[in-house]
Amino acid sequence: MQKIRNIAIIAHVDHGKTTLVDKMLLAGNLFRENENAGELIMDNNDLERERGITILAKNVSIDYKGYKINIIDTPGHADFGGEVERVLNMADGVLLLVDAFEGPMPQTRFVLQKALQIGLKPIVVINKVDKPNCRPDEVHEMVFDLMYNLDATEEQLDFHTVYGSAKNNWMGNDWNQPTNSIATLLDAIIEHIPAPEVREGTPQMLITSLDYSNYVGRIAVGRVHRGTLRENMDVALVKRDGTVVKSRIKELNTFTGLGRTKTKEVSSGDICALVGIEGFEIGDSICDLLNPEPLKPIAIDEPTMSMVFTINDSPFFGKEGKFVTSRHIHDRLVKELDKNLALRVEKNLNADVWNVYGRGVLHLSVLIETMRREGYELQVGQPQVIYKEIDGKKCEPIEQLSINLPEESSGKIIEMVAMRKGEMISMEIKNDRVQLEFMIPSRGIIGLRTNALTASAGEAIMSHRFVEYQPYKGDIEKRVNGSIIAMESGTAYAYAIDKLQDRGRFFIFPQDEVYAGQVVGENAKEGDMIVNVTKSKKLTNMRASGADDKARLIPPIVFSLEEALEYIKEDEYVEITPKSIRLRKILLDENDRKRMAKK
Repeated sequence: MQKIRNIAIIAHVDHGKTTLVDKMLLAGNLFRENENAGELIMDNNDLERERGITILAKNVSIDYKGYKINIIDTPGHADFGGEVERVLNMADGVLLLVDAFEGPMPQTRFVLQKALQIGLKPIVVINKVDKPNCRPDEVHEMVFDLMYNLDATEEQLDFHTVYGSAKNNWMGNDWNQPTNSIATLLDAIIEHIPAPEVREGTPQMLITSLDYSNYVGRIAVGRVHRGTLRENMDVALVKRDGTVVKSRIKELNTFTGLGRTKTKEVSSGDICALVGIEGFEIGDSICDLLNPEPLKPIAIDEPTMSMVFTINDSPFFGKEGKFVTSRHIHDRLVKELDKNLALRVEKNLNADVWNVYGRGVLHLSVLIETMRREGYELQVGQPQVIYKEIDGKKCEPIEQLSINLPEESSGKIIEMVAMRKGEMISMEIKNDRVQLEFMIPSRGIIGLRTNALTASAGEAIMSHRFVEYQPYKGDIEKRVNGSIIAMESGTAYAYAIDKLQDRGRFFIFPQDEVYAGQVVGENAKEGDMIVNVTKSKKLTNMRASGADDKARLIPPIVFSLEEALEYIKEDEYVEITPKSIRLRKILLDENDRKRMAKK
């Protein structure tokens, strides 16, 4: 039996979790320092690198002093809550990583709460102590208070703390005395995290994650709970609803370093990957064939947002993407369901329209962005909140929102959140920045980030997490400005845009191709306005004084995907292709829109 430690790492976005894992891999001599200098090995997906966030949980392991340490990296965003829960089921302890200046943040709280409920033992790592004006001792107190508030047991509250800077590759027991390696942390893991219990008896394993390979298909990943699994062994696959399917393990892999190694057998406590299990889902159990005893399936948080996905039927369809038909989009969404736990997809029977349910705008926009990069073209509607009826009352999801921003812009933000039915819970001032906490309906958060950044000159740091369903809070004011809509298809001219600039702000550049019904700008007043941006200057042989002034254009607004999703109204779609993001009316023809308005 190997000496094994299974740990999950919990941290808020950007507190240095992925950097720490990279340094631990270095300490396990998995690669030399100069080989991949400056690149994060864990966040190996393009989207993760660009946004600097972890989206998918990953497994790696290192060997240290004869111990095998399985490290499970978890996402920090509450939108990826589906990822977090299944990951914690594989661990025996957690590293809680906290920034020495910011302290524990709401999303750290979200994952930590789940870990403490399962009964995992924490080690607290206070990172970034090399930052100016950091306050490690205060942060240590804050972590203790947080755990106390989350009903941690006596044993969990007696946690071990390590200080250091993952970026500079050191960890120690005193933050004033830098060491020269992260050995202190690895020793603490071996000493304070319990070894997995060795349970004898018939084999049991809960499938908590999956991998995909083009050669062997879907691979089940999980931790062996009891007994031993062997190669070519006949096992029972027990589904969530209790049905039992006979299956066979064709190949067994364990995780070593960044890859997997083939092995003959895996005993309880280790994390392994099984090849050859057909038709499983996350949360199913692998048990003994003759005497199946399934483990309890994982409970997954309900989705709180929905969006309409549909095929691209604009005049420009198929010009930029490879996959444009409804069959392509359907197959891709079904494939995503295999590994994306918190996602639900429903197809409308009569049209090429899918309702996709997820945990928030970020969760859904990451899926859309991934599809877009793979060459898909699609259109999506406005994000909608999912309402529920509880005890005969209409209820909606409520989130806890925390905003950190400079003191001078706090008044505007408080007013903005109040208009969206947010209630302030607390307000703390630290070093001329204010930390505000609110309870706000999920629909109030849609479109808030863009406005908050504008009001605070880009300084606001926002994060939110779902708390519970509460009775409906009443109507929230939507965007009042109307849209500027193109009248006819063609090329947009600088001459035309120049003459229309006093009517509103534009989203298109001169020489862009536009089509009738496309939203090309925002009207300065209420109500939609139809304009002709394809009008060129008429050339005559008459000389006119002063008519040849140059067009002076204000640079257009360029939306990111999330901003576009949060900006559109109910009667608009975002058209997404590999190269462009356009806004359009669902009904392109002006007469159709007028008829709808009358109805």
